[in-house]
Amino acid sequence: MKLAILSRNTRLYSTRRLIEAARSRGHAVRVLDPLRCYVRIAPGALAIHYKGRALKNFDAVIPRIGTHSAFYATAVLRQFEMMGTYAPNPSDGVLRARDKLRSLQLLASAGLDMPVTVFGDNPDDTDDLMTMLGEPPHVIKLNEGSQGTGVVLAEKRSASRSVIEAFRGLYANFLVQEYVAEAQGADLRCFVIGDKVVAAMRREAAAGEFRANLHRGGTASQVELSPQEERVAVRAASVLGLNVAGVDLLRSARGPLLLEVNASPGLEGIEAATGVDVAGLVIAFVESRLSSD
Repeated sequence: MKLAILSRNTRLYSTRRLIEAARSRGHAVRVLDPLRCYVRIAPGALAIHYKGRALKNFDAVIPRIGTHSAFYATAVLRQFEMMGTYAPNPSDGVLRARDKLRSLQLLASAGLDMPVTVFGDNPDDTDDLMTMLGEPPHVIKLNEGSQGTGVVLAEKRSASRSVIEAFRGLYANFLVQEYVAEAQGADLRCFVIGDKVVAAMRREAAAGEFRANLHRGGTASQVELSPQEERVAVRAASVLGLNVAGVDLLRSARGPLLLEVNASPGLEGIEAATGVDVAGLVIAFVESRLSSD
């Protein structure tokens, strides 16, 4: 198999692990910075160039697309798809997951439970917005945030109003959600490949912090999911059209609540916490899809 990995940094743990896993299984692999790719769009004459040379005959492409390069990188991914290259996470699925608002709307329409979420654009409606949500605490999230950045906990109504008005002053897109107190600053990261959760960890926030992200000082440990939690995680990835996804859940009094779905989930934390060779399972999944075509 001739494999491409779309990644801006070959030194990242997740990229390195995918390279190692692919080469250990005898595949040729090349890492491509999507922002260095140039595309030609013409009927019957599609092409991608990289550093002055044409890219041809790739069997599969694995996207590792960051927030800041998502628009152009997904266009490059789409070009690979149009040229017949298989992508476990197609460009449309990546774009759905990148937009928190759009993804939550799609997931809610599929009947998946989540923290109550509101959004609005007009500053005159801030009080009505908060009334729709209920009493604080409120969690306010930037639509394009990642790894816990752009997430604020407002414990009073006045604090919610101040943060909302500040984000609006920056012309930022954001969501406001209910705070699920019984989760106690912990969430579940479920790593979905195909129709299975292959690894899961419980992330706990550091002292004085409410965000459980490992990049924010949180800790992680392997966790056993309930059958319902597994079903929710697999269903969420499927609704967004993803075969490889990190699905974040909260344990609440009313059952598992969906936080978000990540189309480029990191491998370092999940592999360290669980001991599962997740990178190898991703490559094996791509192999199985290509062999079944």
